[in-house]
Amino acid sequence: MKQRMIRALAGTFILISVVLAITININWLWFTAFVGANLLQSSITKWCLMEMILEKFKIKD
Repeated sequence: MKQRMIRALAGTFILISVVLAITININWLWFTAFVGANLLQSSITKWCLMEMILEKFKIKD
């Protein structure tokens, strides 16, 4: 459950930032890059900030 939520949130953040980059300002793509970098970092280090946030909200695997 938690992994699905993390993927859903990451995908949502990416899609929203792309739409904002197209409609508002191209600099919103920096947020897309930030999300992508965090996904890459978590795959290498096995540490994910969003996972810790979800744990604080008592969301289990």
